[in-house]
Amino acid sequence: MTKSLDCNKAFGWAANDTSGILSPFHFSRRDHGDNDVTVKILFCGVCHSDLHMIKNDWGLSHYPLIPGHEIVGIATKVGKNVTKFKEGDRVGVGVIIGSCQSCESCNQDLENYCPEFVFTYNSSSPDGTRNHGGYSDKIVVDHRFVLSFPDGLPSDSGAPLLCAGITMYSPMKYYGMTEEKGKHLGVNGLGGLGHIAVKIAKAFGLKVTVISRSSDKEREAIDRLGADSFLVTTDSQKMKEAIGTMDFVMDTVAADHSLLPLINLLKVNGKLVTVGLPEKPLELPIFPLVLGRKMVGGSQIGGMKETQEMLDFCAKHNIVADIELIKMSDINSAMDRLAKSDVRYRFVIDVANSMNLLESAESKL
Repeated sequence: MTKSLDCNKAFGWAANDTSGILSPFHFSRRDHGDNDVTVKILFCGVCHSDLHMIKNDWGLSHYPLIPGHEIVGIATKVGKNVTKFKEGDRVGVGVIIGSCQSCESCNQDLENYCPEFVFTYNSSSPDGTRNHGGYSDKIVVDHRFVLSFPDGLPSDSGAPLLCAGITMYSPMKYYGMTEEKGKHLGVNGLGGLGHIAVKIAKAFGLKVTVISRSSDKEREAIDRLGADSFLVTTDSQKMKEAIGTMDFVMDTVAADHSLLPLINLLKVNGKLVTVGLPEKPLELPIFPLVLGRKMVGGSQIGGMKETQEMLDFCAKHNIVADIELIKMSDINSAMDRLAKSDVRYRFVIDVANSMNLLESAESKL
């Protein structure tokens, strides 16, 4: 029993209240079962939803809370029923770690839409153990929710693909953006989601225009990320000229904003797909939808099969996130910067090379 408890011991950084301040936290992972993979975490991306969750912006948070759902690591133990993975394999863990496996959504490989899906953190396992995320040294996951991390895809800059990547890839496939090369996509917001949207869209053969409030990122959007053009929403003349020119608009913005200018950019039969999660409801103008037979839709991540497909696609096309690698001890300043959109374009925590040092130093205090 003592040996089992020792094996379950884990170390991470948790928020303890709505201040969102993260600090060292010792806890226990659930027992490793016959269907499980235990993962030593190497890197974990910092998603904007992590910031919302540590501050309870959505009213869903339970403390203490260890965030992180863009996890890349090494399988250190596999259950006897697991055949897909072996010890030493490089693996990924994304936003969800469980579902009912029997509903209509699960039967269609859409576990992310299962009514009983389990988040990687801020949730509980069937045995009652609290699930904590990737800002920690290890995690235990049912093998059906573990992903093979392709050869050639870097662990650090590839980590954000496990949320941001699939959040962009899935709606492009579902809403028909990939069916015909040369279609025109507008990407609203050039942040953690938007910059990956540009890369994936170009790999699919789309014409891409980045839509932003200012021209600050114009050169890097075109010269570095590969966008075809850049549209500043505060330039009324350029916005007027762009009316009715886009087949699709992907809206990645999480702040309150107007949908009308984006809808106006669409051609007849155009589709506006929103993937950002503003705290307050957005106003939806109906007249331009009706008069242009336009559609407004939403999308979140993808199921496990599609997420693996996305990782393989990104490996094939050399698509990774533009990242700033940080130590675990830098996470609170990184969160402050993230709140100000002061990152190009995704923070990733070097967990393995900073967490062990922190735990060792703490144990000596």
